[in-house]
Amino acid sequence: MNHSKEEILGVPTEPFEIEGIKNTSHILEKMAKTGFQGRQLGRAFEVWKSMIADPECTILMGMSGAMIPAGMRRLVRFMIENRLIDVLVSTGANFFHDIHETKGFYHYQGSSDMDDENLGDHMVDRMYDVLADEVRFREHDLWIGSFAARLDQSRPYTTREFLYLLGKEVGAGADEHGIVSMAAKMNMPLFCPAIGDSSIGIGVAESRHRGENRLMFDMMGDVLEITNLVADSKATGVIYFGGGTPKNYVQQTEVVAILMNKDKTGHRYGVQVVTDAPHWGGLSGCTFEESQSWGKLAKGAEMVNCYCDATIAMPLLVSAMAEQTDLIQTRKAPKFDMGHSLKIHPKT
Repeated sequence: MNHSKEEILGVPTEPFEIEGIKNTSHILEKMAKTGFQGRQLGRAFEVWKSMIADPECTILMGMSGAMIPAGMRRLVRFMIENRLIDVLVSTGANFFHDIHETKGFYHYQGSSDMDDENLGDHMVDRMYDVLADEVRFREHDLWIGSFAARLDQSRPYTTREFLYLLGKEVGAGADEHGIVSMAAKMNMPLFCPAIGDSSIGIGVAESRHRGENRLMFDMMGDVLEITNLVADSKATGVIYFGGGTPKNYVQQTEVVAILMNKDKTGHRYGVQVVTDAPHWGGLSGCTFEESQSWGKLAKGAEMVNCYCDATIAMPLLVSAMAEQTDLIQTRKAPKFDMGHSLKIHPKT
């Protein structure tokens, strides 16, 4: 489509002015009028607000990377408690690290140039510049295995049901709720499509090896539950911090719904904060525009790709969203039945 020069040069950038800044929302609003990834982060804030304001929208979030060891746990808990999101898909590692902290233990600041052989001698695990006590991790592996052994061994569990029950268990004795326990309290579904690739999977596998459980995960049941959840929503918005399995698991719901003869046309909104580039061809760096060719994002969707470290973007975005008290208080979030099977109730 051809445009005149006047149309092309229609919107000037606005230099960021420090005077008069009121709060985090104001910072992101100003950033949206600049350029590059600062602008994209400001636009991400705008799109997230659109999701919250849309009375038809169910919001699904995918989160990968070691976000809990990096200190993002209370931000995610805030999103769940205040229904800035309605569904969370993440790695078993993030859920495990959250349980570790909910049970009163910590991750620690280190540095990226520490002597890793020395750390190994002391059973200290390193995640870039964050450290953890491997002895405590192994204790929690065993605790998760013992929890799995107490479940009904005669039937499989979706990861959604397993995490709901696990959240109720860990929350019962917690001084402070975390992600998994707060989601259970709020009856909000969590999904973990690669649960075996984590200390949760390790704990369950160790317990099985000792003959304590025969627990089976119903992974296809998870796929059907999250797909039906999307299909039963009038509109959906997606938010991704990082790529990997959580991102595609949410993305594919629209495709699976179409294959199930559901009348779906793609997610209405999309925000992604990633560091992967699209030119390598991997899903983690896939743009929302590319996703439209698959039918994962709707035509005309309100969407933004922001290339930024999620540990920078998440505190800014969630802090700004927390300031939207009117939007949060008036939002009618979907409600869920969280028993053996999942059911979403239409917004009223």
